[in-house]
Amino acid sequence: MTRDPTIPKSDVGPAAATPTQVTSSASDIAAFVAKARSVAHTQAQTGRLIFALDATMSRQPTWDMACQLQADMFREAGRVGGLHVRLVYFRGLSECRASPWISDTAQLARMMGKIQCQGGHTQLGRVLSDARREAVASGVRAVVFVGDAMEEQLDALCATAGELGLLKVPCFMFQEGHDPAAETAFREIARLTGGAWCRFDMGSAAQLRELLRAAAAYASGGRDALMRLAKNTSGAAMLLGQMKA
Repeated sequence: MTRDPTIPKSDVGPAAATPTQVTSSASDIAAFVAKARSVAHTQAQTGRLIFALDATMSRQPTWDMACQLQADMFREAGRVGGLHVRLVYFRGLSECRASPWISDTAQLARMMGKIQCQGGHTQLGRVLSDARREAVASGVRAVVFVGDAMEEQLDALCATAGELGLLKVPCFMFQEGHDPAAETAFREIARLTGGAWCRFDMGSAAQLRELLRAAAAYASGGRDALMRLAKNTSGAAMLLGQMKA
């Protein structure tokens, strides 16, 4: 890993809004819900997954593992009906980048393989805001986030997560380690979006592989595909057990 990939869309957007900035009138909420309903058909027709990762320095060992396992995610999606992925990562001093939508496994692997982890604070708010924009613009079936920490204002994150819930975009929050602040935030984001939270560690590559496969199955084929996979894998059953009916 010698340099960063050239990703056309280099900025995901500003940091998440503070609670005073996300206050909405009744008419604003009604308009947002109407828009959410209008993209439902698009979401049903396309398998689009935002694959977001914390690339701060503490994630270096498991970043390498995620690079290896993402191919399994694509293979599972191929069995169901294909998948388009938008890679998003943050690191360093306010750096948060996003790729175009990708359907080529090798291209995604090359991008991930060139990214170097750097020290910095988490920017989960920018990831969620990017997911919200993409969901409104063209439809997103699901968000996968892999990280180990949360250093932001939880109320602001929850406001954006609630909007993703209205858009029916579940967030699958995969936590490395046992940081209590991260667990609280990730669990709440999963709950608000109708997604799921799961923990993994350096010794559980097989578990992370199953979780990524399950998220890909959902993004490609919806709940029915996840239910079929859950008959044979514990990771899919774990996600399905937490998701809202």
